[in-house]
Order: sequence, then structure tokens, then C-alpha cells
Amino acid sequence: MSGVGSTEPHRSDVPALPARRDSKHEHLLGLADDELILGWRDSEWTGIAPMLEEDVAFSSIAQNEIGHARAVYELLADDADILAFDRKPEEYRCAPLVELHLLDWGRTIARRCLYEAADEIRITALLDDADARVAGLAAKINREEAYHRMHAEMWRERLRDVPQFVAAVDELWPYAVAMLPPEQREPLAQRVSLALPSNSLLLGKERGSHTDELPELWEEMTMVRRSAPAGAQW
Repeated sequence: MSGVGSTEPHRSDVPALPARRDSKHEHLLGLADDELILGWRDSEWTGIAPMLEEDVAFSSIAQNEIGHARAVYELLADDADILAFDRKPEEYRCAPLVELHLLDWGRTIARRCLYEAADEIRITALLDDADARVAGLAAKINREEAYHRMHAEMWRERLRDVPQFVAAVDELWPYAVAMLPPEQREPLAQRVSLALPSNSLLLGKERGSHTDELPELWEEMTMVRRSAPAGAQW
């Protein structure tokens, strides 16, 4: 197997963006890292979801997310796998929201609902990017994310009056807000009809901070690659 989120030989139809670490690069890297890490977290429900349909749904969503991560990594570098697996945990730009190891179904669905709302805002903003490669990829991801949003909305309607779900939304709301840059937070609040939390509640939850759960996930995620001899081809 070659390439993150793919069983096809590694290839890219678009050239990588020029190598640099400006704000746009960091924004795209954060998007890719979010999708990669959340894909891994969602894949943990395969085989243990509360119903068979959700085993299939979460597996499919996880695969899509990892595929989106791969596509964005390929805009940023010639080798997606290097970005995906060869950094140290503290070098990842993912938001703490996606790192959380949630073993409760209600909290997992709350995260999915909040994440999809936030993700739609940032993907929509990228549709107008001056770089046609970025805008084109954003359009493709946006079309594929439509299923994720419908799935999240279905579960939100089903659980909206369940106390555990309501409490989980309240708990995870500051994480979702902190996932976005300041200028996109008010549109998120309007979209989900929640008041913005105080800045003090965002401390430790913004991008650039990491939870204690990321290193363990990183160990599992990179285990095979780190154990392979240098220069091994898959």
C-alpha cells in the first residue's frame, strides 16, 4: 500500500504548493491534520458502534477523512506520507477537539456535529481561494463532506433532547470554537445557535495546544512506519 488513505499506487494530479511555512500553509496543514486524526478516531468505532449501520457509516466517514488529509498533504509536499507520519506529535497542527479519545457514543456524535459545522465554514472560505488548486480541492472535499453533514444532522435530531448528548455538546463547544480562527467563530455560533464561550474557556483548546491523548494515538498511527527499515517501499 502506498499513500495515506488510499489502496492505489501513490500519485498526485496536482503539483505541490511551493515549500514555505506561511499562514496559508499552516492553515491547510491544520485542516489536513484535523482530518487525519479525526479519521483515526472515527475508525476506532468500527466493530463496536451501537448498530451495524453505524459500523459501516463511521468506517466510510473515517476513510473519507483520511483521504481528504492525503489530498491536502499532497498540495503541501511531494510525499504525503512524510507529513502524515514522520513528524513528532508536538509538530502536528491538529486541533485538540479531534484528538480526544471519546469512548461514549453521545460524546462522539456531539463532536461529529460540532466538527462538521466548523469544518463547513472553513471549507466554504477556501472555495474562494485565489489559488485554483486550493479552491478546486476545497470544492471536491465540500461535495464529499455533504454525506458527513447529513449523517451528523440525522443523529443531532435523534439525540437533541437526550440529556447526555446535550451535556456533551456543552462540554465540547469550547473545543469546536477554538478549532477555528477568531474571524470564523461568530459564524459558527450563529450556525449552531450557541453563545460564544469566554476566552478563558478556550485556553488549552486552541490550535497549537495538544491533549495528553495525542502521543498515544501517534504511537499507534506510526507504529508500522517507524518499525520498517529505512528506505522501505510498501
